[in-house]
Order: sequence, then C-alpha cells, then structure tokens
Amino acid sequence: MEQESQDQAKLFPGIAAQLRNTLSTLQLAAAQLAPAAEREQDPELDAKAALLDQSCYRLLRLAVNLTDASLLTGGQSLPLKDTDVVALVEELCLRAEPLAEELGLTLRFVSPMERHICAVSPHHLEQLVYHLLSNAFKFTPAGGTVTVEMRRGGGFLRLSVADTGCGMAEDKLETLFDRYLHEGLMDPRPHGLGLGLPLCRRIAECHGGSILAESRPGQGSRFTVSLPDRRADSGDVSDVPLEYGGGFNKTLLALADALPAKAFLLRNED
Repeated sequence: MEQESQDQAKLFPGIAAQLRNTLSTLQLAAAQLAPAAEREQDPELDAKAALLDQSCYRLLRLAVNLTDASLLTGGQSLPLKDTDVVALVEELCLRAEPLAEELGLTLRFVSPMERHICAVSPHHLEQLVYHLLSNAFKFTPAGGTVTVEMRRGGGFLRLSVADTGCGMAEDKLETLFDRYLHEGLMDPRPHGLGLGLPLCRRIAECHGGSILAESRPGQGSRFTVSLPDRRADSGDVSDVPLEYGGGFNKTLLALADALPAKAFLLRNED
C-alpha cells in the first residue's frame, strides 16, 4: 500500500502543472471581469471577486502541495544555505499576523535570539512554517492564541508552533504524519488532502532533523521541529530570502485553506 501511494505521489507534479495552467487562465479572466479599479469603488463587487480569488488561491495551494509531494518518495536532498533563521521566521509571522487577526486570533513570535545563522533550505523552511501556521489557524477558534517559538540547545535549533485550539486524541497522533497513506482517515473539507504534515516531516528529515507532535483534546497542539544547528560555510548568508511573484500574495497563498473569504478583499491582496 505504501509503495502504491509513493508511486501515485510521483504523478502529483504533472497534475499540479495542469492545475497551474488552468489557474493562470482563470486568474486572467477574473482580473478582466473585476478590475482592481472597479473593485475599489464597489464593495459588493469586491466581495464577490474575493470569493473567486479565495478559490483560485486554494486551488493553487493544492497545486503547490502536489508539486512538493515528490519529496514524499524519499531520497531527495535539499540545497542548504547559511540563513538568519530568526529573521526569516519572524518575517513570516509578521506577514501572517494581519491574517490571524481576520480570524480573531493572536499570533505571537518568541525568541531569546535576535539573530542566528543556520544552514537550511530557506524555501522549504518557509513552507514548513506556513503549513504549521495554517493548521494552527484552522483548528483554533476566535479568541485563541498561536505561538511560534525558536530556541537552540544540544546542537539543535528548535522551532515550535503551539495553539490553544481543540487539540487531538492520541489515536489521531499515531497517523498524523502519514494519514494520506491510510484509506478512510482523510479529513473532510476544508482540511485538504493531508499532505501538509507529511511534507513538514520530510522537510525536517531532509535537513537531518525531525518533527514531534503533542496534543490533548481541548488543550491545543504543539508541533516542534528540531534541525541540526550547523552552518554550510558557503560564505553566502541570506537574511530573509522570501521571493514573491506570479501575481499572488505568497502569505495569502500559503494560508488560503485556513482563511475566510474576507481575507481576499482587495485591501489584503497587496
């Protein structure tokens, strides 16, 4: 069964490419039907266009996850680069904070370190953080708190994302990182295909690290990622290597599954 699922995962990038091509056409058509200038002047049109944008962002997020699903087949290595991981994660939290507020949540970033250089794949670490934030946002009711914390010790850099949400029973934790391999355990909409946490585990493992989940019903959840605290000694240090393009707000894209339609109003897409 596992081998069959891994064979299927190899097909995902091709499916993702087809989705991307279709979404590019949809995005162009949507922009022509509801130009930004008209949306600014017409709140009703903006609200309707936001629903369409929300669907496009969620589909594109699915395409991104399908593209990255090739990691699940194993054997890949990631290009590591000396990066200021504190600056990177703090910047991601700053970008996500207004969207947390749309959900009535408080997002906190805690780190005793003002700066710390570590060898990571910036792109994949960014994906990992956003996946964990998206999960925390989905399962934490309004009034709750999501805390992102960074610490180091014992030769490891530890990044945790904790929430005050509904939590999970112990039997859920047993298959949390490979639920997509177990028929009948997939969560219903809007909780996606179940690829996010398996990808987080593979990203951590491709860094030589690990991820641990702790949770109790009614007491929230905490995910802790441990990465080797080392340097690549490449001589090239990146502070906050975030890249944006394609006409999509990258933070909205990464958190699309957890956000309400109002988050896609014109004011939030800049």
